[in-house]
Amino acid sequence: MNMQVSQAVRWITPDWPAPAGVRALTSLRGGGVSRGPYAELNLALHVGDDPEAVRENRDRLLRSTGAPVEPCWLDQVHGATVIDADEWQPGVQADASVARYPDLVCAVLTADCLPVLLCARDGGAVAAVHAGWRGLAAGVIETAAGEIGSPCIAWLGPAIGPHAFEVGAEVRAAFIAVDADAAAAFCPSPAGRWLADIYQLARRRLQMAGISEVYGGGECTWHDAARFYSYRRDGVTGRMASLIWRESA
Repeated sequence: MNMQVSQAVRWITPDWPAPAGVRALTSLRGGGVSRGPYAELNLALHVGDDPEAVRENRDRLLRSTGAPVEPCWLDQVHGATVIDADEWQPGVQADASVARYPDLVCAVLTADCLPVLLCARDGGAVAAVHAGWRGLAAGVIETAAGEIGSPCIAWLGPAIGPHAFEVGAEVRAAFIAVDADAAAAFCPSPAGRWLADIYQLARRRLQMAGISEVYGGGECTWHDAARFYSYRRDGVTGRMASLIWRESA
C-alpha cells in the first residue's frame, strides 16, 4: 500500500508528578497510515484494519516517542488479569501489565474504555490498565495496584464521558454490589437506562486500593472524533494506545 502521512504522530503526555525517568503517553489519531474508519494511527490488529498499516503505525509511534522496545501488547478480554511485563508473550490474555525493570513498555489499547496508568511514588514500578466497566467491576485496578505493592499515583486517560456512556441496570447493580456509594456515578438516561461516569467509578476503585493521588480524567473520546477513536460512536474504528515505561539510568 502507498503509505503517506500528512502530519506528525501526536500524543497526550500525563500532567502528573511522576518520578524522573518515568515516561507515559496516550496516542491520538493523527500521523498514521490507516484509512477509512481506522484513519489514521490505529494501533490495534484485531479490529479489521490492514495489518501492514497497523505495523507501520506501531513503528511510527515507537520512533516518535522514543519507546525503547516493542510494547507488551495484550489480548484484552475485559477481565482483571494482570501480568508481569518481563514475562510477556505475544497473545497473552490480560487487561493490565506491570513493569518492575527499566525499558519494559506496558501498553493498553482503548476506544472508549478507560486507560489507567499507575506509577509507584518511588519509581520502582509502573503499570498500564485497561479498565472498561467489566474490568473495573472485576477489580482490575485493585489487582494492578496490589501487584505494584507500594504507594503509587494514577493517571486517567481519555475515555467515554458521563454524558455519552449509557448502560443497563445490570452494570449499575454490579458496581453497587461491591460499593453502595458507587450509585452516585450513575444518572437516569432519557431512554430509561443509566448514564455512567467511568471516571468517577475508577476514582472510587483507586480510593479502595489506597490510591489518593489521581490525575487526568478530563477527556471524552465520544465527543472528540478529530483526536480520539470511539467504539460507541462509530462501531468500526481504531484504537489508541496508552504506554508507560521506566527509562534506564
